[in-house]
Amino acid sequence: MAQYIIKGGKRAEGEVTISGSKNAALPIIAASILNAGKTTLYNVPNIHDTQMMFEILKKLGGKVTKKNNKIIIETNQINKYEIPEDLMRQMRSSVILAGALLGKRRTATFSYPGGCDIGTRPIDLHLKAFEKLGINIEQNYGKIACSCDKIIGKKIDLDFPSVGATENAILASCMAEGKTIITNAAREPEIVDLQNFLNKMGAKIKGAGANTIEIEGVKTLKDVSYNIMPDRIETGTFLCIAAATNGNMILKDVDTEHITPIIHKLEETGCKLNIEKRKIEIQTPKKLKAIDIKTMPYPGFPTDMQSIFVSMLTIAKGTSVVVENIFENRYKFTRRTSKNGSKNKYRRKNSNNKRCTKAIWHKCKSNRPKRGSSFSISRNYGKRNNNN
Repeated sequence: MAQYIIKGGKRAEGEVTISGSKNAALPIIAASILNAGKTTLYNVPNIHDTQMMFEILKKLGGKVTKKNNKIIIETNQINKYEIPEDLMRQMRSSVILAGALLGKRRTATFSYPGGCDIGTRPIDLHLKAFEKLGINIEQNYGKIACSCDKIIGKKIDLDFPSVGATENAILASCMAEGKTIITNAAREPEIVDLQNFLNKMGAKIKGAGANTIEIEGVKTLKDVSYNIMPDRIETGTFLCIAAATNGNMILKDVDTEHITPIIHKLEETGCKLNIEKRKIEIQTPKKLKAIDIKTMPYPGFPTDMQSIFVSMLTIAKGTSVVVENIFENRYKFTRRTSKNGSKNKYRRKNSNNKRCTKAIWHKCKSNRPKRGSSFSISRNYGKRNNNN
């Protein structure tokens, strides 16, 4: 298992170029199945989840080539339609391949996805969307088999603005007969990026970023080259690292429109942010102010930034109250940060954080990226205890 040894007490300063978005890259990689041809992607983050998606595509018969800063995906030889169970259980996002396989091949078999312990993330909304499109679904011994002769465009009313369900509905209906309308759709920037990618491929989609998305089915899609959007969660994480360590930092290749709620909350803590078109600079105060946060679907405060902010706020002056409205187990990490000297109290939906005047070094295990980032932040402003 990889480990990082962090010696705290130093300011985090300098310039950082932000990577491509993981949450945009994964559905776009899956969407490469739809053109049964060649897709060239730039700015794909080199992380475990994208590598897993490439492995699944190869298992299905696709070809993935890495050349310098670009990824070339060829899907014309895909001849398998069952997502391997072992890979599916390692990464929850692999469920998005089902929509792409159904959209192109009208069949897909997969197991219930794994890879997550932050709370219940049922895929019933995905399956309901498929059924609305006329897709037959059979569930047997943990496997889900989906198939149909043709996909007919229909109106899909989502009970909750689920990002994954919205993406799967878009992918499955791109090459359907007629028009599909998705209401109560997720509004995240990654949905917009998927729409832009598919439209460049030849799809006819409009409305992404709003509550209602319309997809006019097309018969064929073409080869495409595309640049993945910057990662808004990585952007927010580096801003919080600077704030927690009283450092000044410049971030490049960012889209500041995607992080408006993060910017507003950092400004409430006393940070000053100089914003340009593709660049943002943060200047931090000597003492951060305590603030209150409620996570919400986009354009509200992102749940993925909750643990990062909680760690940062443990050194803010006063008591901060954080309310998690998306995933019930997002507070698990506070059991670890409390060992650091942080004063955290959490109930089912609330986390109260009092200022930590001194943080102590100790070993900590994390199996989630955001949780690991929050630990890194809390360790970085800590002072090592040589007795541990």
